[in-house]
Amino acid sequence: MRTVLVDDHALFRDGVASLLLAWGHEVVGQASDGAEAIELVDATSPEVVLMDVRMPNVSGLEATARIKERHPEVAIVMLTVSEDEADLFRAIKAGAQGYLLKNLEGAQLRTMLEGVARGEPAITPATAARIIDEFLRTPGGSQQATQRLTDRELEVLQLVTTGQRNREIAAELGISENTVKFHLKNIVEKLHAQNRAELAARAVREGLVPDPPRDYMTHERSFGHVPVRHR
Repeated sequence: MRTVLVDDHALFRDGVASLLLAWGHEVVGQASDGAEAIELVDATSPEVVLMDVRMPNVSGLEATARIKERHPEVAIVMLTVSEDEADLFRAIKAGAQGYLLKNLEGAQLRTMLEGVARGEPAITPATAARIIDEFLRTPGGSQQATQRLTDRELEVLQLVTTGQRNREIAAELGISENTVKFHLKNIVEKLHAQNRAELAARAVREGLVPDPPRDYMTHERSFGHVPVRHR
């Protein structure tokens, strides 16, 4: 995949670039802040942007929103040290297709990027659980949305949240992969998502998930310790 790296630490960018090249990706450019990233995406038309959240001048969150306005086809994955839930939700609302922490292993990053190429979100099960936890706890719209799902659709959604792929979901429920795809199609339509990758993002954009205040921080738990709530 044609990839742009955006991070204000050159050594980190070089390290990720080396991994990507070893995996057969094409690194078409690197940027040190959001402003450079916007110009670079305009110039290179990448398929994927790996974007840090907190950078000088223009933040990764602002750059993500501006890039998605100009290039909606580009997949943007946040790669950050920030475990701030406010950053997570603002990134999704801005249009990010994924939110990953920099402490993940190289093999995990490779797997996530392979999923991005298939149109899947680059979100760990723990992070997905946090999004769905907020989704299900929000009064009103979210409850009405989940009430429209059938029991089988809820089962499929639960297994998606735990990180299972279509083949694994089919085996677990004793149904075919085509049936799983059919249920997923119905789920994203009922929850007003364009596709599976947009499911969590739509929940935020359409007000089904609250937009947390800028200074809202998580001090008591990290994403890696969030109990998985099945969707």
